Amino acid sequence: MRQERELAEHVWYRVQTSVNISEPLFRLPEAKALFLGVLRETERRYGFDMRGLVIEEGSVSFSIKPGDGLKLPLIMQRLKQTFSARFNARTGRTGHVWGERYWSEILWGGPPEGAKAVDWAEAEAFVAATPVEEILTYKLSWGSPRTNGKAKGNRLSLEITPKPASPPG
Repeated sequence: MRQERELAEHVWYRVQTSVNISEPLFRLPEAKALFLGVLRETERRYGFDMRGLVIEEGSVSFSIKPGDGLKLPLIMQRLKQTFSARFNARTGRTGHVWGERYWSEILWGGPPEGAKAVDWAEAEAFVAATPVEEILTYKLSWGSPRTNGKAKGNRLSLEITPKPASPPG
C-alpha cells in the first residue's frame, strides 16, 4: 500500500515527476515547448505560484504553492494528463508518458529567499532558440535545491550541460 501524501493549506511544495522508464523525452524541443505551454495554461487556470523550474531530459521539478482552496493533487493530475494527451496525439503514441506517481514534500520554510517567479517569455525563448543537439540537460532555476544550495539571487540561471563528444573512430 502506498504512503499517503502529506498535504496542508497555504504551503509551498517541492515536486518532481519523471517520464516513463526514464525516457529522455525532453531532449525533443517540441516536448519541452509543449510542456511549458501546458504548465503555463495550468498556472493560469488554477492560479498557483511557482518557483525554481528545472527541466531535465527525463524529469521535471519545481516549487509550487497552490492558491486558496486548491489541492496539489488536482493541479498535478491536470498538468500530467493534459501533457500526456497532447504529446500522444502529436506523436501518434499511446499509453503512459509519465512514470510512477509524482514525488512531493512540504517546504515549511517556503521557497528559497529571493526566489522569483518563472519568466515565461525568457523560458520559452530559451527552449525555442537552443538546438537539441547542443543540450543534454538544461535547468531554469532561482536557487532551487537542484542547484546544490547555491542561491542564484534574483536572476534566472540557465545551466546548460553539453552533450559529450563522440569518441573518435
